[in-house]
Amino acid sequence: MASQGVVPEGFVGRDIVLDTNGPFVYIGRLKRADDFIFELEDVDVHDSTDSCTAKEVYIMDAKKFGVKKNRTSVFVLADRVVSLSLLEDVIDY
Repeated sequence: MASQGVVPEGFVGRDIVLDTNGPFVYIGRLKRADDFIFELEDVDVHDSTDSCTAKEVYIMDAKKFGVKKNRTSVFVLADRVVSLSLLEDVIDY
């Protein structure tokens, strides 16, 4: 999905949300991306199967209250990512 050319300009160094085609959502600072991986720093890795909170609500809470970092860095396989957005672009509802 993502290569450095596909990641919008200005995303590197900013907090992003990576939603996957599985139960995991990743919220952290984008360090780099290529055709195969996203590398994030200061990351909250959230497994929605371990929680009764829906991904969408969890992401909105991260925007409101801050990222609950539980990893220093993470590599996410690009073929698992279904959406990418800036955390600041998350709309509260």
